[in-house]
Amino acid sequence: MTTATATSTTRIPAFPVGMLGLELRRMMRNKRTVIFTLVMPAAFFLLFGTSSSYRTEQVGGGNVTGYVLISMAVYGAMLATTSGGAMVSIERAAGWSRQLRLTPLKPIAYVAVKITLAMVIGAVSVAVAFAVGSLGGAELPVGAWIGCGLLAWLCSLVFAAFGLFMGYLLPSENVMQILGPVLALLSFAGGLFVPVDQLGSTFATIAKFTPVYGVGEIARYPLVQDGTLWIAVVNVVAWTALFGAGAMWRFRRDTARV
Repeated sequence: MTTATATSTTRIPAFPVGMLGLELRRMMRNKRTVIFTLVMPAAFFLLFGTSSSYRTEQVGGGNVTGYVLISMAVYGAMLATTSGGAMVSIERAAGWSRQLRLTPLKPIAYVAVKITLAMVIGAVSVAVAFAVGSLGGAELPVGAWIGCGLLAWLCSLVFAAFGLFMGYLLPSENVMQILGPVLALLSFAGGLFVPVDQLGSTFATIAKFTPVYGVGEIARYPLVQDGTLWIAVVNVVAWTALFGAGAMWRFRRDTARV
């Protein structure tokens, strides 16, 4: 019995890489996910960020087109990571999360797979947006191309946790149809689509408490070199911790009902 138990334990990795590969292939076969996360942000950039005046007006070491590109890359990463996390809602509807209670897979490993999946899709979304931006007239210093892209991706971790939390909280299989408009509203409220200083003093204050504010401010910082960076960092850390804790709580509650 001891030998059998030991053998069974060794077959279960701390991080199930095979499961990650399966999840990634399944997600990329979803046409709606591809459109939302890869096509739409790039299309928004081409529609709203490539006017001749934007290409000639300077911001930091680049132009306004580059500034808009960063915002759209952040938006794409938000959609991608939220969608990646929220895919768990389909598994909940199929009863899969209850089945996990019967396996040795630890909650932290399952959550880690979902977060990693979301971040992989987020990286692809940012890369696509930046590729389109480089052909669409965006001008950024070399350091800003690298720094803004990496920060837009890394800070979208907060929305991977958000998507996972919402996937467990909302019973709908079409959870992104609910979260899509929510993310758009948060983007307006958080100063992603409209600069915070143009929102008015009251709305500018409210914006700093939204999860989008910190991500946008940090991602654009290598370009603009302006803003209160520590507030943005605290914002991202706090919201990531809150959504991550909520996702773990909901996962444990789901798997406990066998």
